[in-house]
Amino acid sequence: MSFPVSLNTEIWAGKGRLLAAASALAVAASLCSAAMAPVRAQDAQGLTADLAGHVNPNSELLLEASEVTYDFDNDQIIATGDVQVYYDGNTVQAHRIVFDRKSQQLRALGNVIFIEASGNVVRTEEMTLSEDFSEGFARALQIDTTKRTRFLAEKARREGDNVTTIENGVYTVYTKPTNPPNKPPLWRVRAEKIVHNQQEKIIRFENAAFEVYGKPIAWLPFLSMPDPSIKRKSGFLMPYGLVSDKLGYGVTVPYYWALSPHYDMTTTLTPMTKQGLFGDVEYRHRFEAGQVSVSAAGLFQAQPSQFSTPRADDRWRGAVNSSASFSLGKDWTLGWNVTYKSDRAFFRDYSFASFGDNGETSEIFLEGNTDRNALSVRAYAFQLSQEDYEDSDFDANGFSPVGSSLQDKQPLVLPVIDYDYVFADPILAGELSLAANFTSLTRDETDAFSIDGGTTAKFRGVDGTFSRLSLKGDWRRTFIDPLGQSFTPFAYMRGDLFFLASPDADVTALAGETFVGRAMPAIGLEYRYPIIATFDGGNQILEPVAQVVARPDEQRIGELPNDDAQSIVFDTTTLFDYDKFSGFDRAEGGTRLNVGLNYKLQLDSGYYLSGLFGRSYHLAGENSYATPDILGATADSGLAGDLSDYVGSLYLDTQYGVKLGAQARLDKDDFSVNRLQAQASAIYGPVVSSLAYAFLGAQPDVGIDEPREELLGAATLRLEENWRMFGSMRYDLQNSNIVQDGLGVGYDDEGFSLSVSFSEDRSRNDGDSVNRMLYFRVGLRTIGNTQVSSGILN
Repeated sequence: MSFPVSLNTEIWAGKGRLLAAASALAVAASLCSAAMAPVRAQDAQGLTADLAGHVNPNSELLLEASEVTYDFDNDQIIATGDVQVYYDGNTVQAHRIVFDRKSQQLRALGNVIFIEASGNVVRTEEMTLSEDFSEGFARALQIDTTKRTRFLAEKARREGDNVTTIENGVYTVYTKPTNPPNKPPLWRVRAEKIVHNQQEKIIRFENAAFEVYGKPIAWLPFLSMPDPSIKRKSGFLMPYGLVSDKLGYGVTVPYYWALSPHYDMTTTLTPMTKQGLFGDVEYRHRFEAGQVSVSAAGLFQAQPSQFSTPRADDRWRGAVNSSASFSLGKDWTLGWNVTYKSDRAFFRDYSFASFGDNGETSEIFLEGNTDRNALSVRAYAFQLSQEDYEDSDFDANGFSPVGSSLQDKQPLVLPVIDYDYVFADPILAGELSLAANFTSLTRDETDAFSIDGGTTAKFRGVDGTFSRLSLKGDWRRTFIDPLGQSFTPFAYMRGDLFFLASPDADVTALAGETFVGRAMPAIGLEYRYPIIATFDGGNQILEPVAQVVARPDEQRIGELPNDDAQSIVFDTTTLFDYDKFSGFDRAEGGTRLNVGLNYKLQLDSGYYLSGLFGRSYHLAGENSYATPDILGATADSGLAGDLSDYVGSLYLDTQYGVKLGAQARLDKDDFSVNRLQAQASAIYGPVVSSLAYAFLGAQPDVGIDEPREELLGAATLRLEENWRMFGSMRYDLQNSNIVQDGLGVGYDDEGFSLSVSFSEDRSRNDGDSVNRMLYFRVGLRTIGNTQVSSGILN
């Protein structure tokens, strides 16, 4: 006998089990039937006892359906018509749901969708579940996970709310909704059995095959991988191969150790046919206040004679690295990145080392920052990658030959202390800021060269210990008159104290002097008058700028070391700098006037154009750029005369994928180009491209007798939805040769990526005239990436 309870039924049950809903439905059915038959007292008592025994008011379950029927004969509850059952975050949707009170099982039929609390979605035509959803069985189902992975199965069983066993199943990733629904994914793994253990977070494949476009290409008798829902699980990672004329054939075998939620480790072994076994280990530890990592890699070379540079005699080769960053408080950070390698070319020869991107600069630092002040303490050490060489074009004037002892010519910089402070309250109605720098460095070998037959030596660095303390106070205030003219008077005072202890102290004319002081006061005024013009479609601003700085002559030029102010780049970015030297070792002196014209155009359509053109005038006193120091790098700076070179810049952004930018320095006499940097990037249809051009005129004062001119281009062409071609080239226009070039093709979709590229490099000083690399990479989302790199064409 069956009895329909109601239409559009909603039933809430107190206990978190489907049995509670069944009891409630039974009560409802019994109450309805009471209207048709007399009820004895003992029946009512039994019904109440049955309800009390199965319904717990501490949790909730909701069933919604168009119609609910209770079958008294079979003790079943039948819900039909857009049935939905909600329980503990899980949802079951179906056309019809039958609950058997005897077996305490739920059977969902017709377009069944089971949404787990974790977010996974199961679709099938028929599914059987236990009363608490912890166990179930289904045929011909599809499981979509929150990580966009998919399981297709002939049948599946879930047991113990933990283990799902899929028979004759397929594992793959989502494809785009625009793809044809019956189109097979690019790749998939088909297996006789797939076991997903949610407690262990492991997916195991038994007797599996790897398929591409539905065709098997590899048999995998056993395969396991971490659950896609987790990011850390011990196990082997994807290996990758390498081929090289110096290393032979090799394959990396990495293993990841998930030792703790706070620390882990990766160990990698790479056997090579020519050089033996390469080992690599990286340990990472995360603390509440920061993180630290320690890495080591190396090997005992079997055939060191394969290399043509001095490293050919080395058997043991390797490197160690440690990096860290710790928060010591709200505003303080302590960290380091330190590398030591056995020889200069280790990372170049064994570039697959896990930390091969850092080989030259080691640093330890302590930083503190607030809104108005900052303090940093740093130490640097440099370990070169460049090999020593012989250069007969330059004489060392009695010092270590040019190109030799390069490592000994590198300084140990310990420490570099920078402090900056801006006063919160106005001083004399203006802003006052303070800056301090202390730098101390030590080198073992003087770095000297001569460009005129040895009669005049120039020094990039002097051996011994050099220390300098610099203090600077800077004040400025801005006035704006009713016409919109801006006047900014400013003043600064700088003092430096030098200490030099060097066997070659006479190089800097400081023989017999231990301490040297230097002071540089300055006052100045900056004027700006922005003229704004608005028109239909946009606006433009024309702004003349003038700046005058008055100060005494620079002291002790050519007598003091210069390590941090060797690079003199005069362009629009430094035109209005009070002091155009790049560091503290030089202090610009004399009276100077800087003038320029700034232009900006903004169109309502999105186009933006800005440009600046100007020059600098030396008005009085000694020109710091005309008087050479121990390096003599300022004579070719464009600032050595009373009238400087012209500098200009231009920037254009169309807001439609095209950007252009350029910086130029033009000769003061004939407007010939002395320095030019230009770059452009564009996105047009399927093409993404960039082009850069660089020109540097001859600088005979530092030994550059010929201009340098290069062109660098790169482009990517989207062939179809997923295919692309890419290439790049660096071309030396002055010498008419290709410095670097590369070409490749790639494929990318939601679950698969592939790229093949070939590159050549002629810029490396490692004994080979050209280094060629063939690179092949395959990536499978959720499974891993693998690659093969080959230097066999060298």
